[in-house]
Amino acid sequence: MEAQIKKLHELNEKAELGGGVARLEKQHLAGKLTARERIEKLLDTATFVEIDKYVVHRENGFGMDKNKILGDGVVTGYGQINGRTAFVFAQDFTVFGGALAEMFAQKICKVMDMAARVGAPVIGLNDSGGARIQEGVKSLAGYADIFLRNSLCSGLIPQISAIMGPCAGGAVYSPALTDFVFMVKDTSYMFITGPEVVKTVTHEDVTKEELGGAMAHNAKSGAAHFATENDLDCIVSIKELLSYLPQNNMEEPPFVATTDDANRVEDGFEKIVPVNPNTPYDMKDIIKLLVDDAIFFEVQEHHAKNIIIGFCRLNGKTIGIVANQPAILAGALDIDASVKAARFVRFCDCFNIPILTLVDVPGFLPGVSQEHDGIIRHGAKLLYAYCEATVPKVTLITRKAYGGAYDVMSSKHLRGDLNYAYPIAEIAVMGPDGAVNILNRKELSEAADPVEAKAKLVNEYRENFANPYRAAELGYIDEVIEPSLTRPKLIRAFELMANKRMSNPPKKHSNLPL
Repeated sequence: MEAQIKKLHELNEKAELGGGVARLEKQHLAGKLTARERIEKLLDTATFVEIDKYVVHRENGFGMDKNKILGDGVVTGYGQINGRTAFVFAQDFTVFGGALAEMFAQKICKVMDMAARVGAPVIGLNDSGGARIQEGVKSLAGYADIFLRNSLCSGLIPQISAIMGPCAGGAVYSPALTDFVFMVKDTSYMFITGPEVVKTVTHEDVTKEELGGAMAHNAKSGAAHFATENDLDCIVSIKELLSYLPQNNMEEPPFVATTDDANRVEDGFEKIVPVNPNTPYDMKDIIKLLVDDAIFFEVQEHHAKNIIIGFCRLNGKTIGIVANQPAILAGALDIDASVKAARFVRFCDCFNIPILTLVDVPGFLPGVSQEHDGIIRHGAKLLYAYCEATVPKVTLITRKAYGGAYDVMSSKHLRGDLNYAYPIAEIAVMGPDGAVNILNRKELSEAADPVEAKAKLVNEYRENFANPYRAAELGYIDEVIEPSLTRPKLIRAFELMANKRMSNPPKKHSNLPL
């Protein structure tokens, strides 16, 4: 037995060396942790259980029969993160450049299948040169096997991708199918075709960072949700995100006790929101004053900044926030903002996370490019997401809600559960200025002093129509609240709706406006 145990130890040591000492050192020189170091930092101490440690590839061509490395380039298994089970795979760039092949993919598929069966999140740490060319179509099949599981696990368990090195070609579609994508600045990139191919086909000169770096995908494409400073920062951020999420779609998000008083009254809300509907302010100031301990975990901070999404806690319970940002484009909804918020709303609905919508929106952004690029179709995605969502939905109009954007931002008509407004809220088809131009065109043209006449008519319109009380008379606003009572009002609203039960009509699946 001693000989067999000794052999076991030797195999373990060999597997844990990956591509060898020299390649591990090269990984460090590139500013990156190794696959095993990443897992060690991600999981609670001494909880990692490795699966398929001794797997090797089955390819004999191209001299591969003489080059077999235990683990075949990916470390897979499960452990705990803050005491809760999580499954993980970490691609090992020191082994065949982390290239994906048949057995490599089978290892990933196995942990994904296990995660689905037991109901626990999957975290993929990506650092790969792409498909292993030596295995040809078997590599492509491996990718597709993973893609299938990504789609089947969607809405069942949280799926998180961290891009911690290269991720190119077909490999990018697995992260794109997961719920959240983290990228590391300067050391990670994603693209379908690299700079060399782009230059050949389109004659554009572009670097890897410009084409598919962390900020390219966080700020421009929206394909990534978080840009982190380094591997360790990425791992810490993943753990923070998971602290807001349930293990699966059948569980509630974890409760985190707070000393922040649920009945806290704050005069600061009145000072933040200007009475003038055209004066900008930062909606994040409202959010931070509202939530437990001023902690707000923002998602996609750098993309479509005219809308804010992210997680917070109210009296210890996870809440998803969607908020217009008056400081950017006056908070108007455009294509990117609509898609960004729609996907977040759908994620929250998948995983039993109540949604708070903070509204200050002048409408949809006008423009030829917006119309031609599909604002109708993309705006409908956000509308659809709110209509479809059955989790508790609480809405607060802080200042204005005009036109179709009023409808879209979780209005009562989209099955909003509790809808509130501040006393200065303006709810109308359009702003008073535009309304007067249309309704009183003739009167203004005949006025002795058109400026004075318009000012008077605008004030009359605002007094009679652009206020929350017309909507409240019709039951579209449940209560007009004092801003200082915002936190206790919203906490009680979510407590009231905690046991909400609602279902959509049975069907195979819907046909959302993709």
